[in-house]
Amino acid sequence: MNATVIICVYTLDRWDVMCRAVASVDAQDTPAELIVVVDHHDELLERARSAWPDHVVLANRFEQGLSGARNTGVFAASHDLIAFLDDDAVARDGWLTGLLDPFADDGVGVTGGRIVPDWVGGVPRWFPDEFLWVVGCSYRGQPTTTAEIRNPIGASMAARRQVFEQVGLFRSGVGRVGTVPLGGEETELSIRARDAGWRVMYEPSSVVDHEVGAGRGTVAYFRSRCSAEGRSKATISDVSGGSDALDAERSYATRTLPSGVLRRLLAGLTGPHRRDSLAQAAMLVVGLATTVFGYARGRFGRRGVDGAVETTVMELPVGAHTTRPAPPTDPDTATDIAPPTGTLRAAT
Repeated sequence: MNATVIICVYTLDRWDVMCRAVASVDAQDTPAELIVVVDHHDELLERARSAWPDHVVLANRFEQGLSGARNTGVFAASHDLIAFLDDDAVARDGWLTGLLDPFADDGVGVTGGRIVPDWVGGVPRWFPDEFLWVVGCSYRGQPTTTAEIRNPIGASMAARRQVFEQVGLFRSGVGRVGTVPLGGEETELSIRARDAGWRVMYEPSSVVDHEVGAGRGTVAYFRSRCSAEGRSKATISDVSGGSDALDAERSYATRTLPSGVLRRLLAGLTGPHRRDSLAQAAMLVVGLATTVFGYARGRFGRRGVDGAVETTVMELPVGAHTTRPAPPTDPDTATDIAPPTGTLRAAT
């Protein structure tokens, strides 16, 4: 199955790992069109076009943020299967094949793969693996085999174009902007897809290594990300209007986390790494409390999402104003990408 892979980038600070991400897509055994979308950064846009003249490099045509960048890529995509890889994630061999395999079932609309943390400064000894979602990675409590899930983690996911055509694009009001640790746009999209009858599958044979910088291995970042996740889930709950928005979190909070606390308390009494075990037990409690508090703040302090991008996106036909950049030595010979048929819209 041919596919389009979209990588969204926003800062030169990640250039080295960004280059590894692009190279890892080029090395896949499944043919793919690669689109790099630059989020409102002219210098990065020019550098990316110079570095990857054989790939499609575009500027985000909507408001700043990951959702707008992803939507720009979706409009430009030439294939019906569209995969997304984070700019600080490196795909292992077989990543794309594994991510696309579930689409052999016509009822599958969205897929996600396993995301392994690549800690730049080493794993903090206090960090519980139940909270690896804080750094955008697969965490204890997720399935360990192929399974149907509510939503994938956005660092490694794929969707059918038909899903976007039917239920709309990524919603900007719940997406990340720069380094602001909000998120959840893939959760909200997946909920809409499931409501429309599509299945969402997790395929752990599809693996990426997600770089985790030293700045994300601090207690301050941990708490900030937990609070932001709570606020994001409040927004998703408002938008979706259904219990699906928190189904996975209920099971996680009532089963995964309590068992994790108990296991570490026991290890803290008898295990060889007692201090680390007790610290992780404490952080499980801190993480849950901070997330719940963030949810309460978001639920009662802010309602609704910004619909400006939705309006703009709905008016833009698929593939419009999308050009394949020419090599830097001949900037005037850019050619048009053949646009897919039909139109895309965002959720209202």
